[in-house]
Amino acid sequence: MKTSKLLSVLCSILIALVVLTGAIAVPLLCRPFYYAHIGGMGLTSYGLPEEEIKTAYDEMMDYCLGKTRDFSAGVLPFSPSGADHFADVRELFLLDLRVLVVSLAVLLAALVAGRIKNLRPSPLLGRGSGFWAAAGLGGVFLAVGGLAALDFDRAFVMFHSIFFPGKDNWIFDWQTDPIILFLPQEFFRNCALLVLALILLWSGALIGADFIQSKKRPAS
Repeated sequence: MKTSKLLSVLCSILIALVVLTGAIAVPLLCRPFYYAHIGGMGLTSYGLPEEEIKTAYDEMMDYCLGKTRDFSAGVLPFSPSGADHFADVRELFLLDLRVLVVSLAVLLAALVAGRIKNLRPSPLLGRGSGFWAAAGLGGVFLAVGGLAALDFDRAFVMFHSIFFPGKDNWIFDWQTDPIILFLPQEFFRNCALLVLALILLWSGALIGADFIQSKKRPAS
């Protein structure tokens, strides 16, 4: 079987994209993760029962994930500025899901095409595509996670400055956009920790799998 360094590099990039966007997608799609925070963060103290908080969150996420055309948040009112911010969030969420689907589809297509053409990714410095994807992604996010842990408040502001450049509509006034009361910074921190944990978990699995596979890998 022939080997290809180009295919190896392509697979490394695609695997990294799948792991990254897949990890981000988990807190977006797993609503029980938010529900589990309602009691722990004392969100019912703001005057809404748990079921109405869930409804507000569900409607917000339905909009952000493209399931509904217009923004709503249950019984909670919202300002035009607040709705505009969630429209920006919607674009980012849908971008993540699209990149996940496309990168996974292209990765599978590349592997199938390689098998048909009797071609496999060439090990780079003795390691496979999964190893390099995991090492690069895991290393970057360990560094990012370490810096964020030192000052999450600053990291939170920097995140919004990067992904919502020139805008300040992400700074909510709870009196006009009470939804922010039910989305405390603690929840976003836990989402970031979940994403980081998943990236590191999957990266570790990929590296472990590569070490196992390297024992079976024929010399190039």
